[in-house]
Amino acid sequence: MTPSLQKRLIFSASGLLGFCCALATAVACGLPLWVNGTALCRTGAELVNASGAELDKFVGELSYGLFQGQRVKQCGLGGRVFRFSVFPDLLGAVPAALHVSVIVFCVTVILFSSVATGFFFFNAFGRPYETLQGPMGLYLWSFICCTCSLLVMILFASEVKLHRLSERIANFNEVTYTFQTHSERYDSCFWLLFLVFLLHGLNILLIRLTGIQFPFRENKESELNGGAVDLMY
Repeated sequence: MTPSLQKRLIFSASGLLGFCCALATAVACGLPLWVNGTALCRTGAELVNASGAELDKFVGELSYGLFQGQRVKQCGLGGRVFRFSVFPDLLGAVPAALHVSVIVFCVTVILFSSVATGFFFFNAFGRPYETLQGPMGLYLWSFICCTCSLLVMILFASEVKLHRLSERIANFNEVTYTFQTHSERYDSCFWLLFLVFLLHGLNILLIRLTGIQFPFRENKESELNGGAVDLMY
């Protein structure tokens, strides 16, 4: 059966959102804009006892992403800029398994967002089978992307907060001084993944607006109805 005009418009809009999600995730993976923070320099176990403009001379800057970043060290002698790559430079300093998991889930979001885009347009202008190419598949691909983007944020946040990733990066290969996190905030690429999560959630709602029931709902209702008929006889 050929899709109605309403379904074509909704599925086309969902396909464009899926494409934007795949592109946004790919861009976010390549940019060093996941965390932006500052690190306070200290000598041994003693923190710098300063404030105001004097304190600024001992506070360095730090920004990094999944693959690369930059740090500016300041210990009262002027800023020193260092650029680094996570692979292979910081492989021994970061929680490698957790970091690789974040990257794997990002790749999964890109892959399945692209798959969802293709099938959204296929459902808009073609005659899909009632399998993973049809409405059930649209729910599945969108749900996978939604879940994986959420996992990316949770795992990366745990890497930053629980494993103190900023301090590990700031103190990498540092012998003379020790750096302590002074402030940190999630940058634009992290919130871009949150936007991807919301857009895939919106896609699920758009599929429902076309009148397509959630997967397995109809099967469950038919099983209940069949059971009722069996009881009658």
